[in-house]
Amino acid sequence: MSAYPSIDTDVLRTFVAIADQGGFTRAGEMVNRTQSAVSMQMKRLEEDVLQRQLFERDGRQVRLTAEGQVLLGYARRILKLHSEVFNTLREPHMVGTVRIGTPDDYVMRFLPGILSRFAQFYPLIQIEVHCESSKQLLQRTDLDLSIVTREPGNEIGQLLRKERFVWAEAQNFSAHEQTPLPLAMFNSDCFCRLWACNALDAMGRDYRIAYNSTSLSALMAVVSAGLAITAQLESLITPDMRILGANEDLPLLPEASIMLIRNLNNPSPITECLAEHIVEGFKL
Repeated sequence: MSAYPSIDTDVLRTFVAIADQGGFTRAGEMVNRTQSAVSMQMKRLEEDVLQRQLFERDGRQVRLTAEGQVLLGYARRILKLHSEVFNTLREPHMVGTVRIGTPDDYVMRFLPGILSRFAQFYPLIQIEVHCESSKQLLQRTDLDLSIVTREPGNEIGQLLRKERFVWAEAQNFSAHEQTPLPLAMFNSDCFCRLWACNALDAMGRDYRIAYNSTSLSALMAVVSAGLAITAQLESLITPDMRILGANEDLPLLPEASIMLIRNLNNPSPITECLAEHIVEGFKL
């Protein structure tokens, strides 16, 4: 009885990089291979090993076929198990440092639970948390993991969750009745601010950026004081605030994708373990 052909984990890692980065060239940069080497790996995987088409190519755009989506799920699980083997047998008491990048938005809402559960399993690992905007994080190459917010159609990495943006103001205040409408928003490089302003422009409602900051806690303090309204992801709205909508003459805002990006130039069992905790934490 003949054995099934084997798939090297490096090939699977390249395949996942292509799926996450949306193309062969960027994936090659992430796994430190040339575009031609990546293409050759995938050609052998499609034609010689699996005998299935995994990609649909449209110019520079690459999309997974139905078979490719199936393989992606298995590839992530295999790579996770591969890391777990080394964690268990080679490094049962892992030590080291992991550098995470995240917008300020998610620090208070998601990270405490994630890091608390991670520390129970790996108490000797040091975590560095770098808080910057998604735009800034996408330009960095020194982080092991980055959590970023992306517009629909521009997702890269692994999807953590989809959420809608909503308008919100403090309970028992009516900042939404003011003209022009006072807004508390992130600085101008945040695309959710652009979404909010474009939506208000489209409906012809006067507004002003009354407060802007890189800090979510600063914005929420302003809103809690009844000085302005804001537009944020729904999960970030605190109990002392209420969500606004059409009844307050405010436009519907679109949905955003929260993505996890791995630095494939520097993979490690530590990083992958934390990545799995982040994925689980964003489901809660």
